[in-house]
Amino acid sequence: MDSKGVLEYARKHEAKILDLRFTDLPGLWHHISFPIHQLEESSFEDGYGMDGSSIRGWASIHESDMLLVPDPKTAFMDPFRDVPTLVMIGDVLDPITRQSYPRDPRFVARKAEAYLGFSGIADQAYFGAEAEFFIFDNVRFDQRQNEGFYHIDAEEGRWNSGRVEHNLGYRPRYKEGYFPVPPTDHYLDLRTDMALKMQSCGLNVECHHHEVATGGQAEIDLRFDTMLRSADNMMLFKYIVRNVAYQYGKTVTFMPKPLFQDNGNGMHTHQSLWLKGKPLFAGDQYAGLSQTALWYIGGLLKHAASIVAFAAPTTNSYKRLVPGFEAPVNLAYSRRNRSAAVRIPMYSASPKAKRLEFRPPDPSSNTYLAFAAMLMAGLDGIENKIDPGEPLDKDIYDMSPEELKNVPSLPGSLDAALSALEKDHDYLLKGDVFTEDVIRLWIDYKMNNEVNAIRMRPHPYEFQLYYDI
Repeated sequence: MDSKGVLEYARKHEAKILDLRFTDLPGLWHHISFPIHQLEESSFEDGYGMDGSSIRGWASIHESDMLLVPDPKTAFMDPFRDVPTLVMIGDVLDPITRQSYPRDPRFVARKAEAYLGFSGIADQAYFGAEAEFFIFDNVRFDQRQNEGFYHIDAEEGRWNSGRVEHNLGYRPRYKEGYFPVPPTDHYLDLRTDMALKMQSCGLNVECHHHEVATGGQAEIDLRFDTMLRSADNMMLFKYIVRNVAYQYGKTVTFMPKPLFQDNGNGMHTHQSLWLKGKPLFAGDQYAGLSQTALWYIGGLLKHAASIVAFAAPTTNSYKRLVPGFEAPVNLAYSRRNRSAAVRIPMYSASPKAKRLEFRPPDPSSNTYLAFAAMLMAGLDGIENKIDPGEPLDKDIYDMSPEELKNVPSLPGSLDAALSALEKDHDYLLKGDVFTEDVIRLWIDYKMNNEVNAIRMRPHPYEFQLYYDI
């Protein structure tokens, strides 16, 4: 839709409120609401004033005035509000210079798409993310000077099999939750409602299913779209999933590893490049890939340690990214082999379907920054013709320690990933896509608010290990 189309759309749906959304640095959606009469055609140029001083990673108090300019292509009616509410995502501008705000994550993604076109390599990048999540019935957590705990419960959790009161069984075994039918799959109707709500808001849903873990792990797949639109779509995806679950009296988390000794939440990210309507990743090389695609993989593998500072950006991410378990930490590529960091899906022989899947990311990431980092790494691989090495078609989990010595792996912690980003980020600075300010801000924010905060706090399991030492 263009601006005129949005105004007509608002009249057609009798919208009473305009809700503008934007994303902070870590990746959480925020909003500000206006009576609908304040939406005019000039609003798409003039924007709306807002205070950015209290947004994480944004302006200081003395430079807090911002403009939020709605993007008409993002308009939808909020399915959860009692009053008809028109929602749009806004781009953040400096009110004095009228320039895009450099710390706006959506602007970083916009610049990455612009750099792609400037490079001449391609004119379109398509991304498709598969975000996993858990559906729980109850969650409690706290941290004080003298105690720290968390407690999760889910009706579907296998740990409830021995419960005395009203117990009908039918719960997925640990690591055996892939594709069971109801009643073992407790949440078919809930996921269907989520998928239908997504479609009503303009998202293109491909499928949904139960995931591997017990306790209500789920996945809903969206069809690929342009990189920026896919990042927008993931913000809306999370909003819908959380709110539908909330209406059912459930709670959803996208934490990478909320359960001990069961699978975590990943966000496998499919990507491909196109030029003038033709796919660039199809060819006669390994697994039907082109040389361009192999170089793109080379860039992803070379820069993977710094990419995950954005794509697996929490301390909890590295509870999932543990060698020898379900998540792919080994930096290799392979067709079909899901233990490799880069997988080439072989579902279809069509050149249009040829793509690669980067598997380390998780849904705790800010998708604007994570997608932009992946794209910039892939483009660096093409520009510098980075050889990804030989493919690894063995199951990595069956390889001997001697064989694994030659396979590099991801950082084992968030602080190691941030250190890698500090050392390796020149590829992100091309075209001014990321800036030194944004990268420094990201590293400092994550170190001070997450890495050091976790370091300072005793872990509950440390009492079991060390109390009587």
